[in-house]
Amino acid sequence: MIPEPKAVVERSSKVFAEFKEFISRGNVIDLAVGIIIGAAFTKIVNALVNDIIMPPIGLLLRGIDFKDLFLPLNGKHYTTIIDAQKDGAAILSYGSFINTVIEFIIVAVCVFALVKAINTLRRAQAAAPAAPTKSEELLTEIRDLLKKTPPAE
Repeated sequence: MIPEPKAVVERSSKVFAEFKEFISRGNVIDLAVGIIIGAAFTKIVNALVNDIIMPPIGLLLRGIDFKDLFLPLNGKHYTTIIDAQKDGAAILSYGSFINTVIEFIIVAVCVFALVKAINTLRRAQAAAPAAPTKSEELLTEIRDLLKKTPPAE
């Protein structure tokens, strides 16, 4: 049975209104912004690890590039991953895994530092006493004037 067009329009209007309410909540927007920033941050961390951190580590390890560390599962020896892939060999690329672990550690340290900085700022804001309101200032002035004035005899 086909539903009436009026009922379909009413239901879809309700669904659209619920979706609009859901999407306009602050948490959803914050989450979207966080995901976008996280994606951009991932590119920065990848560049940091691959272009700045890993080359000196490879140099310390006598020129080993972690990207080139792999284990062919067919038992043959290949000089590069590309040679193994051309031959159709299945490979365990543990060097890429090492790079990924290092990237994760860097991201975790950065996120920890960011959260620690935000928590420090929040504590500083909470610890700062609130400035007195205008009426409190006026009441303080009146009190001080009354203290200075001698009592009437």
